[in-house]
Amino acid sequence: MTIHISVFPRTTEKAYGQSKNNVYVFDAPVTANKQEIVAAIEAQYGVKTTGIKTLVQTGKAIRFSKGKRAQPGITNHKDSKKAYVTLAEGNKINVFDEVAAAETNAKAEKKEKK
Repeated sequence: MTIHISVFPRTTEKAYGQSKNNVYVFDAPVTANKQEIVAAIEAQYGVKTTGIKTLVQTGKAIRFSKGKRAQPGITNHKDSKKAYVTLAEGNKINVFDEVAAAETNAKAEKKEKK
């Protein structure tokens, strides 16, 4: 039985810096294991992976007020899982190139309006 999961690339400054070294960062379901994450990335993006590292980031405890005379309550954010995936030589995922292309198109349109 094959399980289909969805993984989403993280678009942060740290992830952008890692992508220059051919390492891409993805958000994955907490219940997914490494083999499922690699299979999902190879299926969604059509690339070959050589390595993967995962980490589970536990959710922070948050205090909230239940009212004026009640004691404050405590809840937690959800846990999240990150996957650092190393791609094979020659493979690339255009996560940040699309954003840069959109920004240059927007700048060109502004210049044309002037």
